[in-house]
Formats: sequence, C-alpha cells, structure tokens
Amino acid sequence: MSTAAVLHSEWIKIKSLRATLVSLFAVCAATLAITVLAFATVGKAEADNVDAEPVFDAFYALNFGQIAAISFGTAAVGSEYVTGALRVSLTAVPRRGLFYTAKTAVIGAAALLVGLVTCFGAFLAGQAFLGEYAIGLGHPGALRACLGGGVYLALMALFAAGLTALLRSGTAVLSLLIPFLLIVSFVVGDVAGGAAQFLPDRAGQQILHADPTGTLGAWTGLAVTAAWAGAALLAGWWAVRRRDA
Repeated sequence: MSTAAVLHSEWIKIKSLRATLVSLFAVCAATLAITVLAFATVGKAEADNVDAEPVFDAFYALNFGQIAAISFGTAAVGSEYVTGALRVSLTAVPRRGLFYTAKTAVIGAAALLVGLVTCFGAFLAGQAFLGEYAIGLGHPGALRACLGGGVYLALMALFAAGLTALLRSGTAVLSLLIPFLLIVSFVVGDVAGGAAQFLPDRAGQQILHADPTGTLGAWTGLAVTAAWAGAALLAGWWAVRRRDA
C-alpha cells in the first residue's frame, strides 16, 4: 500500500470515529466559547488592570483548548487498542513504521490546522469585546502568538498520541495528562522554581507572551515542547514496532 493511501485511510478513521472527530472540533469550540464568555463579561475590567498582558491574556481559553487537543491525540491512537482494531490495521499495513508515521502525521496535520484556526479565531473574537483596549495582529508578539499557539496545540496532541501508543490506553494517558496540566504543573511550578519552565505546557506557552521572561524564549520554549512530543512519539514508535498487536 502506498504512503498516500495509508495517509488517506488514517484520515478516514479520524472522520468516521465520532469521539475522535468531536474532540478535534472541541479544540476550537471550547476555546472560542470560553474566550467569548470571558471577554464579554470581564474582558475590559481585566484589560484595565496594571498587570495586564494583552497578548498572553488573549489566549486564556487555550488552557481549556489544550485539554481537547490531548483528548484528540489520545482518542485517535487509543481507538486502535479499544476493540483490537490494531490487528486489522497492521494486517492492511504490515509495515509498522509506515502505519505509525502516517497515523501521527495525520494527527499532527489535523491538530495544526484546527489549532491555527482556533488561535486566530480566539484572538480576534476576544479583541472584539475590548473596545479601546483592543489590540490587532500588528501588535508586537500577537501574530507570532497566533501562529505559535496553533503549533503548540498540535504538539500537545502529538505528545498525547505518542504516550497512548506507548501505554496502549487512552484512559491511562488522560488520567495522567489532564491532572498534570490542571494541577500538577502549577504545584511543581511553585516548588521547583526555574525547573518548571521546562515542563511541556509551560515551555510551549512561552510563545504566547509578547515578551517572555525566564531562561526560555518564545521559540526555544516551543522547541522544548517539541522535544517532549518527539520523545513521546519515539517511545510510541518503539512500542508499536516491538510489541505484539
């Protein structure tokens, strides 16, 4: 089977599985909904705060969108293990490296496209409620944050996909990553100090700051998240290559 055919088949899987498709669109829907709700109610009050950071604050809802992104990555890979579909997939595509590469490529491409739409949409939607406090894409760091935010969401989806292939359980990965993103990362940040900036979520979100502080810059922080995602994908590739279906 050709590479193009395998890529197409993996895209068909994503489209045909309701949970996977819903989690993909939830990245955009959840982020936009929370952005509109937050900016319509307290947006101007927060923008008038002396500690306000206009660019970073515009992506507040991305904290929730990233949960949907990791759910998408987890569901896209975890579906292979829930019903034993992996055996059928490997029968159709015996070259495990091709199968895994195609699956993760489709996951990454879909998450990147939706991530970019999400970040640009959230930024523009939020600014529509700020009146005199609104900023545009020409504001320093704004365009970079929109582009980098989309990449960040795709990397988090791939990070989850790699871990799911390694652990062979979407439930286990979600049980680890969601509490980590919502709770553990903040606790570790308070305890570990500077080391916490190298965690995948904290490092990647440096791209959302107009003027990042700390050791990592905007793109170097995103590179750290990419390293986490790459390590997870390599571990998942090892698991798919070495373990029985």
